[in-house]
Amino acid sequence: MSTKILVIEDVPEMSDLISMYLSKEGMDVSQALSAEDAIDLLKTFTPELVILDLNLPGMSGFEFLKFFREKFNNTIPVIIASARDGDEDIIEGLGLGADEFVTKPFSPRVLVAKVKANLRRGSEISAAAEQFYAFGDYKMLLNSCVLKKGSEKISLSNKEYKVLEFLTKHPGEKLSPEKIYREVWGTDFGDVTAVAVYIQRLRKKIESNPAEPRFIKTVFGMGYIFEN
Repeated sequence: MSTKILVIEDVPEMSDLISMYLSKEGMDVSQALSAEDAIDLLKTFTPELVILDLNLPGMSGFEFLKFFREKFNNTIPVIIASARDGDEDIIEGLGLGADEFVTKPFSPRVLVAKVKANLRRGSEISAAAEQFYAFGDYKMLLNSCVLKKGSEKISLSNKEYKVLEFLTKHPGEKLSPEKIYREVWGTDFGDVTAVAVYIQRLRKKIESNPAEPRFIKTVFGMGYIFEN
């Protein structure tokens, strides 16, 4: 069965180019020229990954991403592909739940590689045997990207899961942002500040007081340490 991809891009030529490269890889691509069109598509089409532009007519890419994460799905990978490359745009996109931020102009082949990498990570999670890791009042379900606190389920995005998984595998160890980025993102090149964004998001989900974290603590000048 073909992998389903949703491309949300208001420039038809760019949308067609992205779709052509993905289709050559055997993927089933649906295109939307606006966020509103994408929301209509989601009524009948469930993608396995979303490629999202930010400068869209009507509802912006940021607004769509917020809707998608809150109302539709919190685990499907989202790659932002945008000409907006300011730090604030990147931080906001990651903060709203994007898994990657690719700046235009970009090589379609590089974008395809990032799509495959995100899909592969998702497949590895799904294929894993159901296991859990407990810390505090939480139980981390390792193959479903979900935290449970009692009967309450706390969903994690793909990247949030990967960051938390890496931290929990190294309890008591001082981890630099560079090391976390290299292990979770799989590269030495990129915006290492993304690590701080995901740490902040995780703290909001698991810490009773994110300003004074119990589990994910900052080691000033060095990075972070996970304490159970």
